[in-house]
Amino acid sequence: MRFIILCLMTTLLLSCGQQQIENQITDKKDYEAYLASTPSKTTSKYFEIWNSKIKPDSIQLLSFGIVGGEYNRFFKNTGDVKYLKKAEKALKKATDIAGIGRSGYYSALARNYISQHRFKEALQMADSALAVGGNQKSIQSLLFDVHMELGNYDIAKSNLDSLTNMSDFGYLIRQAKWSDYKGDLDTTIRMMEKAKLRAESSKNEALILWSYTNLADYYGHAGRIQDSYQHYLKSLALDYQNAYAKKGIAWIVFSYENNPEEALRILNAVTKHYKAPDYYLLKAEISEYMGDEKSNLANLDNYFKELKNTSYGDMYNAYNIDLYLNVTEQYGKAIALSQKEVDNRPTPESYSFLAYSLFKNGEVDKAKELVESYVVNKTFEPAIMFRVAEIYKAAGNMDKVKEIKKDLVEASYELGPIMAADIQAL
Repeated sequence: MRFIILCLMTTLLLSCGQQQIENQITDKKDYEAYLASTPSKTTSKYFEIWNSKIKPDSIQLLSFGIVGGEYNRFFKNTGDVKYLKKAEKALKKATDIAGIGRSGYYSALARNYISQHRFKEALQMADSALAVGGNQKSIQSLLFDVHMELGNYDIAKSNLDSLTNMSDFGYLIRQAKWSDYKGDLDTTIRMMEKAKLRAESSKNEALILWSYTNLADYYGHAGRIQDSYQHYLKSLALDYQNAYAKKGIAWIVFSYENNPEEALRILNAVTKHYKAPDYYLLKAEISEYMGDEKSNLANLDNYFKELKNTSYGDMYNAYNIDLYLNVTEQYGKAIALSQKEVDNRPTPESYSFLAYSLFKNGEVDKAKELVESYVVNKTFEPAIMFRVAEIYKAAGNMDKVKEIKKDLVEASYELGPIMAADIQAL
């Protein structure tokens, strides 16, 4: 099977030059200046003033909240998990000493836990925020976010319905997320376009940037690659350091334009200063496609070195499961970690990993039972449906494989060139 996939990849590479000409939409001149970035600042006069007010026995409540917010900003700008953990520490202290305004600190800590993939603890904080009284709409928005992460979709929908307001940015982006979960990409994009207009009219740069990058992602899923590219560029015009937008452009260059060398050059510029481990996995994937085993192994090694930091906790469980399944072939570890993910967040994705791990371990019947109970008709994510298709193929249900394969072919840009070869081999 691997030989067949490698042959298909070779064919793709041979046609690479012609496809680059046909698919070219990016221009180095558009983004070159953004690649020469410097390390993001991890301090500011604002931060220093408020941080200086915190002493070992401090009860400066406002200081903890502000410092926690600044640490969160540093995390977003650098990808360095230590700032996320420092934000957690400051916000926990704030919840301990707060009298008035405790609900807001509970909510902020809940969002911190979401970033750490500590979803059950995030729900506890959200419930605490609700219990002590706070902004009802804000807490319901938070509860929607947490329950979507936990796979409690009925509860999430109930909270979303209580927020209905077509002129509110927060409602629009959550309606977009719900529509995406339901597989309605047209409505997802329509809601995000409305949210973008609301953000632009508010002049809130953070909301504008968020709407641009998310809309760029959705445009990519819809095959509107030019629109996706333009919105990543608009994001960089607002924040030239934005690693996520650069990663998005690198994906277009790699998956749509079939130019892995340029995609890798973009990502190498990003990872000089940005610390998120998953960027190394993308670089490893591109190196594999290029047939550069040395670079592939070096990037995988960098990823595993980063993950030695226990502060990451469960944040990279899904990536690790994928590596156990498709790189190291440690199926026992994949099963154990998948079960942990199901316990943490019983979503269709978590169940798909558990089912796929069992399938790889030779337990096809159990895998088929799981996907039919917890995955099929409960998600439309292409990567998840690929796992379902492989399980159905092993079970001999080729009619369902054929049906899923058609949708997967249409999602080839989203899945990438290596996955495209795997899809053809179904």
